Amino acid sequence: MRIFVALDIDDAIRQRIKRFMEGVSGFAPDARWVRPESLHVTLKFIGEKSQQAAEKIEEALSSVRAEEVAMNFRGYGFFPTAKAARVFWLGIESGPQLPALAHAIDRALKALGILQEEHLFTPHLTLARGAGLSGAPHRKKGDAANRNFHRVQEKLAALPALEFGTMAAREFFLYQSQLSQGGSRYTKIASFRLT
Repeated sequence: MRIFVALDIDDAIRQRIKRFMEGVSGFAPDARWVRPESLHVTLKFIGEKSQQAAEKIEEALSSVRAEEVAMNFRGYGFFPTAKAARVFWLGIESGPQLPALAHAIDRALKALGILQEEHLFTPHLTLARGAGLSGAPHRKKGDAANRNFHRVQEKLAALPALEFGTMAAREFFLYQSQLSQGGSRYTKIASFRLT
């Protein structure tokens, strides 16, 4: 099974983002847009694991102690850069609790042989991936200018700052990702309380 750890987002924020996506998706029709019901804040991508390994991961995650996380969803950007955009994302502003949670999860899973993250944690919500491009957020050899999100960038430049709301996450989840023709489907398989 393909698994990852993430925070869910409040329905009111999800609905605001959904309306925004409906308004801009036509400016990048070739991009692969995330279904609004699938939006989440990824804390750790784990990958393919057996059922037995997933149970050990769930047990390790139950030992994570962290504070609830306040998040403000605002702004946007492109990975790895605006000129070589592969991913269109919404920004998340947060205090130190969010990177501390991601680090605690990384540390708990290291004991199971799961590699720790090499890059600084960058909280974001992925909205779309460029057609035919990897969703990798970091620079890759051969990155060059592309036009996947050129019209979206033009339209967004004319708008005021994007604001979608604030929430407090009181739990995080272990998700299973199942690939299908209509895009990935995510199922929560375990939840873990934040204090």
